Amino acid sequence: MKSYKGRGIVLHTLKYGESGMVAYLLTDVGGRRSFMVQGLRSQRGRGSKQALFQPMFLLEFEGLESSKFDLHRFREVRSAHIMRSIPFDVRKSTIALFMAETLYRLVRESEPDERLFDFVYSSVEALDAMQEGVANFHLWFLANLSRMLGFSPGNLYTEDAWFDIGEGVFTPVPPRSASAAMSRDNARILHDLLECDVRYLAEIGLNREQRVDFLNSLLVYYGYHLDAVRAVQSVKILREVF
Repeated sequence: MKSYKGRGIVLHTLKYGESGMVAYLLTDVGGRRSFMVQGLRSQRGRGSKQALFQPMFLLEFEGLESSKFDLHRFREVRSAHIMRSIPFDVRKSTIALFMAETLYRLVRESEPDERLFDFVYSSVEALDAMQEGVANFHLWFLANLSRMLGFSPGNLYTEDAWFDIGEGVFTPVPPRSASAAMSRDNARILHDLLECDVRYLAEIGLNREQRVDFLNSLLVYYGYHLDAVRAVQSVKILREVF
């Protein structure tokens, strides 16, 4: 087996047998990769190895790649960032679950994407450190993820503009199809989130109704480009929490 070192972000896990699981990671060295993890119920591993594989946890590892199997294995794996708040804050853990499921559904490439990986990695660190503006974080993440996936707005925002989902541009007049348009309010929110540094999210004042309406509109935008977003189930929890 060929060994290599890398960093990873946990997206999803599936139980395998009595004491194993398959872990899906977004990695810096090979995009999305699948790893076989065994020995979860051993006395030595209990409370340590399994605890590493929570949604959006950040890892450092030495991997083993086999020419005979699609699944990679770990020679060594450890935490790359000690989570200080995400596992203990229901709002943040809900957002982490949504981020992980969204990336698991939408990112299928098995090639390195440094820009995407760095964005997601730094987003997790920012969420863990955040004290204010948490309620807007999932909206900021989804809006800015569109840049990494290649379908962010194609022109500059102008005041009172609408957003044409089909054309991917801000427009001063309502798009012909109302179902393929963001309202002027939602277009402004999209612009504000794309321009906002994550540290200042609290300055974007949104109430719960605005958040839900914008999220629904943003998911329509994603669905136009990536139909797989419709399979993201954790969005239902987001609407309840925020």
